[in-house]
Amino acid sequence: MEPGTARIAVDLLGGDDSPAVVVDGALRAVRADPDLHLLLVGPTEVADELIAALEPAQRARITVRPVRDAVGMADHPSAARAESTVRAAVNAVRDGTADALVSAGATGATVTAAVLGLGRWPEIRQPALVATLPAVAGPVVLLDVGGSLEPRPATLARHAVLGAAYAAVAHSIAAPRVGLLSVGTEAGKGDRVRRATDPLLVAEPLPGGARYVGLVEGYDVALGARADVVVTDGFTGNVLLKAIEGAYAMAGGPPASGGAPRAAALLGVAGTVVVCHGAARADDVASGIALAAHLWRRHATDLICALLDGDAATDRTDRTTDTEVRTS
Repeated sequence: MEPGTARIAVDLLGGDDSPAVVVDGALRAVRADPDLHLLLVGPTEVADELIAALEPAQRARITVRPVRDAVGMADHPSAARAESTVRAAVNAVRDGTADALVSAGATGATVTAAVLGLGRWPEIRQPALVATLPAVAGPVVLLDVGGSLEPRPATLARHAVLGAAYAAVAHSIAAPRVGLLSVGTEAGKGDRVRRATDPLLVAEPLPGGARYVGLVEGYDVALGARADVVVTDGFTGNVLLKAIEGAYAMAGGPPASGGAPRAAALLGVAGTVVVCHGAARADDVASGIALAAHLWRRHATDLICALLDGDAATDRTDRTTDTEVRTS
């Protein structure tokens, strides 16, 4: 486990089975990481339940921000504009009370709240959710898995840049190989968006010594032999991710090279944000908290920004506040 204090804001009311699974996951995370501090965002009585289950020394690492309202899983993403647990968690990161946030609530609301509250990186119009899968040949970074459902070719090309930088920083992959998901590897395969994106990626400078290897297929995500980063739209990526999770379950578990992805990092906003899927279990929430702590301790946001533009500072962020990000 990496050293260093990490203060993570946790949305207690995010997810299908919240707050019970979130409380359980937070308990596991605190007990597993002695340098982890949690800011619990939600009803006081829910937070008190978690705190009461901890030892005195562990309780000292817990603070509470009382918020009673939540954005429902079926609510429109614009609901994130109102005061809610996810919005309060974002504000905690913005005001420096927390280093990162984790939510298993509605993806659209979490992305929208993060964009509104934290601002976007320069030249990033649509943030991307990135998950890491335990492929046979090593970890494969898959994006987008739900942030941008119908992106334009230029957005996919920009997400390839984000994915390459993330692979280099979060997973220490040297010279990542980047592929574009399609229905065949031959040039010209795929739909109109894929055919338009392919030549853009051929010409796109990629950070971290990354190189574009061309079109890849679904099995390349599970094998990992041809690409370390696979780029696709958020709709396809989300469906593929859940199909792979189902395949793991049928096979009795993920490959020995690593665990199944339990959380996704949001790239393109000026802060560390991790999203767990709505059906997250306690161990999924704990994994999401651990991922947020890992990214913060690695200074991932600063380092990825440095790879993107040669400047580790994030104060050049375009803090647009009138954006509503439509996601699943």
